[in-house]
Amino acid sequence: MQESSTPNQLPAALTAPVWAQRMRHFSDYLSQDFLGGPRPWKFSWVINFQKTGTFIFLGWLMWLYQNTTPAAWIFLAMHGTYGLVWFIKDVAFPDPNWQKRVTIGGGINAFLFVLGPYWLFGWLLISGTAQPYYPLPEFAWYCLCLSLCTLGSVIMIAADAQKYFTLRLQRGLITDGMHRYVRHPNYLGEMMIYGSFAMMVWHWLPVLVLAWVWLGLFTVNMVLKEASMARYPQWAAYKQRSWWLIPFVL
Repeated sequence: MQESSTPNQLPAALTAPVWAQRMRHFSDYLSQDFLGGPRPWKFSWVINFQKTGTFIFLGWLMWLYQNTTPAAWIFLAMHGTYGLVWFIKDVAFPDPNWQKRVTIGGGINAFLFVLGPYWLFGWLLISGTAQPYYPLPEFAWYCLCLSLCTLGSVIMIAADAQKYFTLRLQRGLITDGMHRYVRHPNYLGEMMIYGSFAMMVWHWLPVLVLAWVWLGLFTVNMVLKEASMARYPQWAAYKQRSWWLIPFVL
């Protein structure tokens, strides 16, 4: 979260919408505190297990279903490699939000209800359950998905790196670089990445998964982040000249 040393307004807990606070409290309980007890895992370990395991999982699915079609190989390259890229990013500049200790029940919930469903994308495509009929010729659609995934990865990594290294030197709003025109570029990048995976599968189930994550988690996080940043004197001018998520659209 971007912060400043000169707050001049109410704390985020008093300015954030009640619905967002309640949803955050509910999701934090399910993914971090569920059932109580010892906290043997870091949240980052749960995330990295799913991210790095994706390449192996997808490769196993290809072997299991004897699927070596171009679509299967491309999906493995996109989703599997993205998981490895995420892990490298986490090693190079870890997000403090993921260093929290979680209960066993919380870690299992986070995997089952948020991270694990992403594996359904690959299963649908590789098992043949989804038989995508793309709006464009296959080669053009593959190019579109690969481009979206690559650009999203660059945007997400660049935004996270800028935030991590900037805030190590000086606390305050980040209003330049990746954050100059978009206030949440890291979420934009993540949505581009997983949107490209859903486009490769071209099935209704990934749409439901992304709707749950983007509306139930991403949107809540962005609303709460904006409430926190609104405490600072630069916020009004920054908000006026920047976009929430997508330049010239939203």
